Amino acid sequence: MVKGLYTAYTGMINEQRRMDILSNNLANADTNGYKKEGATSQTFADELAIRIKDSSVHGIPQRLGDVSLGVHIGETYTDYTSGNFRITDNQADFALRGDGFFAIAYTDKAGNSSVKYTRDGAFVVNRQGYLVTKDGDYVLSMNDARNGNAGGRIQVDPNVKIVVDEFGNIFQNNQQVANIGFVDFEDYNYLAKFGENMYDLVEGGTVTESDAQIEQGIIESSNVNVVSEMVEMISVSRAYQAGQKMINAIDETLGKAVNEVGKI
Repeated sequence: MVKGLYTAYTGMINEQRRMDILSNNLANADTNGYKKEGATSQTFADELAIRIKDSSVHGIPQRLGDVSLGVHIGETYTDYTSGNFRITDNQADFALRGDGFFAIAYTDKAGNSSVKYTRDGAFVVNRQGYLVTKDGDYVLSMNDARNGNAGGRIQVDPNVKIVVDEFGNIFQNNQQVANIGFVDFEDYNYLAKFGENMYDLVEGGTVTESDAQIEQGIIESSNVNVVSEMVEMISVSRAYQAGQKMINAIDETLGKAVNEVGKI
């Protein structure tokens, strides 16, 4: 066994997965409320060598030994820091200044509704007066958001201007008519990405009150820094090329060992 081949192989696979994450971040650089992802690499000491594509034992990878020969993605994480705020002056656009998420009643193609969460506050008031997302999913009220009730609705007069204070209370003609639901979570590790910019709370997650403040007429942009992501992509590309050069060098060495040294 040539250990250098395994080292180069695992390194190239690691860089390929990092490149996939960076590409996804760049693709969503203009997605409202998108939170970029990052990746960590597992240390050499924790990575045990295995036989690649070995099907001799029911397809289960078998160890070559307790020698550290490579690296791989240790963890993929989400950066929940806030993106830049962009002024739109649209009365149905909102942003959360602080930790928290808007609660949405997402309806799938089968007609089933469930509560999802997002930082994208680009809402609209439809003809019936319901506050919905650009995809037509209903925005939940504060009580519905805290209780996880996907059947809640926020309805206003579509012909009257709405004013929303920092607590999410909606006013029309100086009268409170509804409030916008937004919540936070005890542990963000229980959030799973759903679609482009929504999140699903998996089993074990706990909803808590949010101390964020709502800004009206403002949209939160993606927190992806295009320049830093592209610089990182260049670094990943060079690391991948280094792995290729290592494999080519080992291949040439093996070729000489077989074709030249073997003749002696």
